[in-house]
Amino acid sequence: MDRYEIVGGQRLEGEIRVQGAKNSVLPILAATVLTNGRCTIHNCPALSDTALTVQILQTLGCRTDWEQGSITVDSSSLSNQELSETLTGKMRSSIVFLGPLLARCGRVKIAYPGGCRLGPRPIDLHLNGLRQMGAVVQEEQDYLLCHTPSKLQGARITLSFPSVGATENLMMAAVLAQGKTTLCQAAREPEIVDLAVFLNRCGARICGAGSSVIEIEGVTRLGGCEHTVIGDRIAAATYLAAAAITGGQAAVLGADPRNLSSMLMLLQKNGSRVGWEKNRLFLKSEGRFRAFPHIETAPYPGFPTDGLPLFLSLAATAQGNSIFVENIFENRYSSVLGLQKMGVQIHREGRTAVVEGSKELHGADVCAEDLRGGAGLVLAALAARGRSRIEGVHWIERGYEHFCRNLTAMGAKIRKE
Repeated sequence: MDRYEIVGGQRLEGEIRVQGAKNSVLPILAATVLTNGRCTIHNCPALSDTALTVQILQTLGCRTDWEQGSITVDSSSLSNQELSETLTGKMRSSIVFLGPLLARCGRVKIAYPGGCRLGPRPIDLHLNGLRQMGAVVQEEQDYLLCHTPSKLQGARITLSFPSVGATENLMMAAVLAQGKTTLCQAAREPEIVDLAVFLNRCGARICGAGSSVIEIEGVTRLGGCEHTVIGDRIAAATYLAAAAITGGQAAVLGADPRNLSSMLMLLQKNGSRVGWEKNRLFLKSEGRFRAFPHIETAPYPGFPTDGLPLFLSLAATAQGNSIFVENIFENRYSSVLGLQKMGVQIHREGRTAVVEGSKELHGADVCAEDLRGGAGLVLAALAARGRSRIEGVHWIERGYEHFCRNLTAMGAKIRKE
């Protein structure tokens, strides 16, 4: 099994161009099956999840070409509406194929998706919304079978929680439905907006993406287009945090500062000098961090659940105690055991964790259990005295393109072995 070996204590500085957003490219690639043409998606990150999504498209009969960060998909040859557990079991976000395949083909069979171990993430919101649009859903032991007796019908759907996946699935299903669909209490994440921009370029009629109410007027057909994926806000925050935790400085290019404002504000309030202009972010550490009095995760524009493991590691080197409350995923604290091995005092009860800031961390052998938790362990190892070895790096590489290379370019002593 691959692992990272990190010798901590190096001050990181440099300029990094951030990858395209993982959480944008996957639903956008899934949305290409709605079209009858040829789509070219630029700024696609070279991630294992991206490769798996391309493999799913090929299994469905689509023709694909991936070259230098651009993926071209021709879905005119779509011939299959079934996704096996072999593919879906590796990636939770494979569920986003449900809505577009149902809208395009009127039938889909999909094995239950897998992915990061973040606790139960039921897809009831997806299925209830599709049922309101006229879909018939059979939930079998190992798979879902959905079909439509006739064309999907527009509906007014109110989500009980602003789920990103459900918003994406229902928005994609609605673009080819008959009539108007209104999604209330929709997710507002920048990746939702990016998906809507792509679909509108293909001929969809979507208004309100980025707000809590999205309106979709169904059309009969979508064509192809070219689209450039937005920069990855979580990857951008990770590189800024790497500079902050090592007392360094960094410039991150390619991410819209507005998309990570909640994280930038906390970095600024707790001891770093932060600045930004269009698609360019700067951070300079001003010394040891002050503690984060209270961080509570929430749907966008609140503090993102993906950012919690990063800030747990920052809090470990801060002055004073920091309090975290996780409201989205119950298993978001996967990095706690590894941090404790590095000398961090963390007290956890349910969804709340209290981190006692430490003057110095020490290297340790730890294991990544999920994507963002693994990234958090890398941050801690960069700041720790001595050598750390991090197993389970396949989780990390699901979300970070050229992670070792980028950190090395900033001055980190990190290698994959």
